[in-house]
Amino acid sequence: MEHKGAVRVSVVLPALDEEPTVGEIIAGVRRLADGTGLVDEVVVIDSGSVDQTAKVAVDAGADVHHRDDILPEVGSYAGKGEVLWKALHVTTGDILVYIDADLTDFGEHYVTGLLGPLLNDDSVLMVKAFYDRPLLDVAAAGGGRVTELMARPLLGALLPELAGVVQPLAGEYAARRSLLETMPFAAGYGVETALLIDTVAAHGLDAVAQVDLGERTHGHQDTAALGRMAATILHTVLRRVSPDHPLWSTLTQFHRVDGVASPVDADITWPDRPPMITIPGYRLAH
Repeated sequence: MEHKGAVRVSVVLPALDEEPTVGEIIAGVRRLADGTGLVDEVVVIDSGSVDQTAKVAVDAGADVHHRDDILPEVGSYAGKGEVLWKALHVTTGDILVYIDADLTDFGEHYVTGLLGPLLNDDSVLMVKAFYDRPLLDVAAAGGGRVTELMARPLLGALLPELAGVVQPLAGEYAARRSLLETMPFAAGYGVETALLIDTVAAHGLDAVAQVDLGERTHGHQDTAALGRMAATILHTVLRRVSPDHPLWSTLTQFHRVDGVASPVDADITWPDRPPMITIPGYRLAH
């Protein structure tokens, strides 16, 4: 890999109750930064943790910001898309590397692998990771269930040009600020899918590179949570493919309590955040 020269790199960890894992990831990024100079800052955006995530992150050497303290004039939404969007305002990097804070096997290759194409090819605007995802806590073939059961069939049917993206939902990816600040950010777990679709729509498929990071292990969510994630991704894709088609904003699931199956409604879609470059507070700061 060529030296990054004057290019600044920010590593960003979105975090919600990730006390057991966030410290080791930050320590690994700090070692890479100290040993190579490739990384200029490590930033954690806390999405409202109730455990010691923020303290552990500070102690490990990260700059920590709470979601609600960033651009308070625009308010706050729940969900992953919000913290990734707000990270643009509190970071200084020309390139942002997003790393999920629940990894249990972080290695420096997560950062160097994602940076490689961006530092060596000016035409690349975004780099997506892909990997094998062993499912450690149940007897099944592997993780990535929402990818295989929802995202890949949906993209293959409606946006077949994206069928070659191995991990469209990957939480590990890197992109140029000049791209990210011009993109809307979808709410919640739709953010990665939306950024991929919008980048290809605006700049073509060749603007996106992929890197094989080997294997990724992390905690897994229960089936009901995966259902809500899948519904959010479905809405995200359909809003881009058919923006005038009305979509119901809640998902009804059923929980059995005392022998009775009771409906539980969950909100699964919110408005996109606009391109950060349109926010006055961001333009003044950057």
